[in-house]
Amino acid sequence: QVQLVESGGGLVQAGGSLRLSCAASGRIFSIDTMGWYRRAPGKQRELVAAITRGGRTNYADSVKDRFTISRDNAKNAVYLQMNSLKPEDIAVYYCNAEVLGSSGFGNYWGQGTQVTVSS
Repeated sequence: QVQLVESGGGLVQAGGSLRLSCAASGRIFSIDTMGWYRRAPGKQRELVAAITRGGRTNYADSVKDRFTISRDNAKNAVYLQMNSLKPEDIAVYYCNAEVLGSSGFGNYWGQGTQVTVSS
């Protein structure tokens, strides 16, 4: 069984920074795309940023130039550096990974971590 565990959420003032981390564990052969999604109150879940195993990235327009996604393939980990945070970034952030494991290929989610930005 593959598990994704997130950390790094919390409360920060507008303009501040947070760094989210997510580590995958279990019987993992390889991980393709990893990403971060978020669900704001009253809204649907949306893609924030994604990164392929080779390092190609994709960002939502609302976070370009403020957020940076990175990964460490040796650690099966993905990170999201969030700078210049705004109240509209308030959401539960979820880690996602496309994993080839002992039971085959699957799409996995973390439990979510709350990010709150005070104005």
